Amino acid sequence: MQKIKAVFNWSGGKDSALALHKILQSGEYEVIALLTMIDKRKRSSFHAIPLALLERQAESIGIPLRVVETGIPDGLSDYAAVTRQAAARFREEGVSAFIFGDVPLHDVRVYREQILSPEGISVVEPLWHLSPEQVMEEYFTSGLRSVIVTTTASALGEEYVGRPLTRELVESFPPGVDVCGENGEYHTFCHDGPLFSFPVPFRLGTPSPGQLSIRLADGREQAFSYWYAGLEA
Repeated sequence: MQKIKAVFNWSGGKDSALALHKILQSGEYEVIALLTMIDKRKRSSFHAIPLALLERQAESIGIPLRVVETGIPDGLSDYAAVTRQAAARFREEGVSAFIFGDVPLHDVRVYREQILSPEGISVVEPLWHLSPEQVMEEYFTSGLRSVIVTTTASALGEEYVGRPLTRELVESFPPGVDVCGENGEYHTFCHDGPLFSFPVPFRLGTPSPGQLSIRLADGREQAFSYWYAGLEA
């Protein structure tokens, strides 16, 4: 049976790593590239992972990294347009699916389908049938290892930045914080585990505050305050 040619939308974090691990185990897809959007700082949006570390992740995983620059300093206000352009280019290479590591807390799947369906690209969500608690259980049993690299200041404090993601740490989250961080409470950098052929070395700096602008579904832009770990290669 011929595999479906696909692109994996790679954030560099735990959910992406778990979803990609499941996809590769399924044997159903030929993942030809990891696609990541970076800003003018040469870092991935939200996770703020520097390009050098994204490249090392891809090298360890064994799948080429394809990078798209959003052209803006620190946000994703043009996400839809950039995604459509990337999809059109990949469609010319025979790609028919974009794979994501989303957890079903919001209407993000519908949003992605609205963007990609007109380009002839289907949306694949390996974690969509799982609850946040089930995702975390699969993550912890998978052997993947991650560190928290950003937090939303209003949800998790500076003290969580730079800490390894463990069961004990998740149990210490304040009430109302989603265990997966799918409301944006935290983002991670995945650096080791069965997905990787070698651990990805990294350095953590001193946590620092920052802001990220996001275009909402109604067209408004909203700024969120974050703590960043100062992640470096």
